[in-house]
Amino acid sequence: MLQKFQAHIQQDFSFLKDKKILLAISGGVDSVVLADLFYKSDFNFAFAHCNFRLRGSESDKDEIFVKEIAKKMGIACFVIHFDTKKYAEDNNISIQMAARDLRYNWFEEISIKNKFDYIATAHHADDNLETFLINLTRGTGLDGLTGIPNINNNIVRPLLPFSRNEIENYAKINNLNWREDSSNSEIKYLRNKLRHDVIPTLKELNPALLSSFSQTIDHLKGARQIIDDRIEDIQKDIVENKEEIIRFDIQKLKKLKNLRAYLFELLKNYGFTEWNDITDLISSQSGKQVFSKTHRLLKDRDFLILSRGKEEAIRLYNNEIENNQELKIKTEEIKKKDLGDFKNSDKNNIYVDKDLLKLPLHVRRWKNGDYFYPIGMKGRKKLSKYFKDEKLSLIEKENIWLLCSNNDIIWVVGKRADERFKITDKTKKILKIEIEK
Repeated sequence: MLQKFQAHIQQDFSFLKDKKILLAISGGVDSVVLADLFYKSDFNFAFAHCNFRLRGSESDKDEIFVKEIAKKMGIACFVIHFDTKKYAEDNNISIQMAARDLRYNWFEEISIKNKFDYIATAHHADDNLETFLINLTRGTGLDGLTGIPNINNNIVRPLLPFSRNEIENYAKINNLNWREDSSNSEIKYLRNKLRHDVIPTLKELNPALLSSFSQTIDHLKGARQIIDDRIEDIQKDIVENKEEIIRFDIQKLKKLKNLRAYLFELLKNYGFTEWNDITDLISSQSGKQVFSKTHRLLKDRDFLILSRGKEEAIRLYNNEIENNQELKIKTEEIKKKDLGDFKNSDKNNIYVDKDLLKLPLHVRRWKNGDYFYPIGMKGRKKLSKYFKDEKLSLIEKENIWLLCSNNDIIWVVGKRADERFKITDKTKKILKIEIEK
């Protein structure tokens, strides 16, 4: 298996040879074998071990065992203890999901802090089959049927082509010791039930099950690539990115056959689950919305508009402007003789009479009843009417910031300045206010 592994590395993971790798090790046979293969292949690696405190003294013995292997190999070993049950309860998720979140978040932290290039896990062919069947039984799209990826950002899985039997045989031939997780025999977990009851039966029906499964995964990945290419093509025609929102042309969407499938592919990465409601948006009246935990999809006349969830914020400013995620503004006092030729306002900056301002300035979102005096016009105008004239969508309106002096609007940021604060012949101090790029 060592030669087969090294040939696999040379063909598909040659980029790892000069990299610094963090190997996730539980003490089980899979990760112990991967550690031995890495060691004999002269990789630059260290261990990362999670003690989830789920099996009492067993968990502690796993930790001691992993540390002993690291000592024998002369490599670093990072260890962390988690209160997994509490994390699961606090986040209302299963123990398995809690353990997954905790370990991958920690792996990422360790990698960044210690400058590891990649994180390696010991997933193998049987794990891949189990994941496929879990997704199949729960219901999934094509992504859930293409298996565990060999490479996913900075996570690599170099044991995926190898079966559990191959791994266990290697361990026995090379006299490797490992720890057995007693919970792996408990069939109350779906993965274990598939591992112990379902997959052995499938292997009886087809002794070459893993080989056949591997071919199926290759076919599905090919189909996935074709779909990705098609989605990329239609995005160029249907999708428009505008600052922090994404617009989908409804008339062009309607021309697609199997619209629901296209909507799923276009929106699957934004946390939506109510696909019937999303499909219904196409024929609904303007203003109807569908929400995920992180995003919102709005029907606005001829477009579906995707944005992040609504944010509320207020920021106070003197001359020094605090940078923040929502808005970056800076101010600069300019002498009149240095001003030269300028426009009173444009999209990204305005010039105002500083003596007319009452500090500190602040920015806020707009609300019903707000009004201002649009520069260049006589009289005041409600913002709601101004937005209607500008044909702004609901989401665009919600993303508008107002720069204010007390209760007076100085600038509808990025849109239009207020007449009351403009520079005149009587102006002595000029303040430039600018959106930072």
